[in-house]
Amino acid sequence: MENKFRLKKKEDFNFIYRYGKSTANHQFVVYYKHNSNHHFRLGISVSKKIGNAVVRNRMRRVIKEIVRHHTDKIAPNYDFIIIVRKPAVHMDYHQMEKSILHVLRKASILKKK
Repeated sequence: MENKFRLKKKEDFNFIYRYGKSTANHQFVVYYKHNSNHHFRLGISVSKKIGNAVVRNRMRRVIKEIVRHHTDKIAPNYDFIIIVRKPAVHMDYHQMEKSILHVLRKASILKKK
């Protein structure tokens, strides 16, 4: 995923947590806030409760790949953070993809068809 699509700074994360909205399903939580950029930015948060570093990094890589494949479906002008919950660890790629798209649709971040 390109650099321009990433949220990196702690201040950005805190701003979205404080002033953004959230929605969730059993596997993921999404905090989101409208921004003034011409593209979306993604941040991923995986707690140490999820597993060791190998597990956490795998979750980050898979989520980034899912978002990369669906970049054209995601509405511009949004900053959002995906937080991984424990049940997501036991999902395969396709289940995770379906769950992420579901929570993004719930948050109205996906473009209308």
